[in-house]
Amino acid sequence: MIFHPLILAPLAALALTLVWGLLQPGALPAALALGCAALLAGALTVRTRAQAALQAARIAQLDQEAQAQRLAGARSEAARTSAEADLRATEERYLLALRGSQDGMWEWDLASNAVQLSPRWKSMLGFGSHEISDDKAGWFARVHPDDRTALDQALALHLQTGAGAAVRFDHELRLLHKDGSIRNVLSRGVAIRRESGAPYRMVGMDTDITRVKRMQTILDAIAEGTEGRYGEDFYQAMVRHFARALDVDRAFITECADHPTTRLRTIAYWSASTDLRENIEFVLAGTPCEAVIHEGRSCFHREGLERMFPREAGFESYLGMPITASDGRVLGHLAFFDSRPRGDEMLLDSIYRIFLARAAAEMEREHAVRRLAEATAVA
Repeated sequence: MIFHPLILAPLAALALTLVWGLLQPGALPAALALGCAALLAGALTVRTRAQAALQAARIAQLDQEAQAQRLAGARSEAARTSAEADLRATEERYLLALRGSQDGMWEWDLASNAVQLSPRWKSMLGFGSHEISDDKAGWFARVHPDDRTALDQALALHLQTGAGAAVRFDHELRLLHKDGSIRNVLSRGVAIRRESGAPYRMVGMDTDITRVKRMQTILDAIAEGTEGRYGEDFYQAMVRHFARALDVDRAFITECADHPTTRLRTIAYWSASTDLRENIEFVLAGTPCEAVIHEGRSCFHREGLERMFPREAGFESYLGMPITASDGRVLGHLAFFDSRPRGDEMLLDSIYRIFLARAAAEMEREHAVRRLAEATAVA
């Protein structure tokens, strides 16, 4: 600060007057020295105030910058907190959606290996909420032994980090029901990951697709069994493969033997005891087939068939469906009988429609051929 021009001039003058006063003492050098000292003091005061003002301005600037940084930090923290809250809210909505669905939900904590299986998941397999342990061992105990390795591999692939990880967990497997039967399920899930990408929890749900798989199996079996067959061969293949796929004791296809219809004639007849057997003709009255033919609608008796229709002794359940011509006439019907009560597993409407339409087309073709032959013979 002493090298500033405003300071150097009075300082130099003071030094010269002091030297003069030492060489020639007197009142004049002393007065000049006092004047130079006053000028120097004033210059120092001005310079000090200027420096103080500069420092104050710099401090104010630094304070503004610090305040801006604090505000930016606060906004960044608020944004991070908001993002975390949004993530938690999204996760909670996802979990609530899963818990509210009719599918079986599961949650797997990777650190503790605890697995929470929802009551719906357990009930899908016939268990109460406390009958399966909430850990991975209890979970995997209900997986079919032949499917456990594949499930483990699919889970591991999804839980990987990096380029090799599977984006979605989407896996079909078989689960063991309490009654010993098997349930086919489609298991879908997602890993919940930290910011680093490391998974810490996995959430998923299992959809029972047993009915869908069964329908696909039956459709494939019947389509393959009837492919390239026509006429009597088609009818016989149709009842045989339907009966075996549905696991019933008796199945047949009929056509109306007279009009108005009082009698039916089988054109393909299958029995569990004899496989295909000779066709028969029977009176419609007093049978469950009567409603199918006369009302043109499907008829399903889940149980108690023998009590309602004494003629059907030995059979407990029945399903009959009309075979309808293109003009709406009932040409005949497809019927299944079983000695056991049967449930919704018998109701495969989409499959039945395909083959009933094929049977109707085959019957109409045969009727047209017969009419043509008769017309030709008359001519």
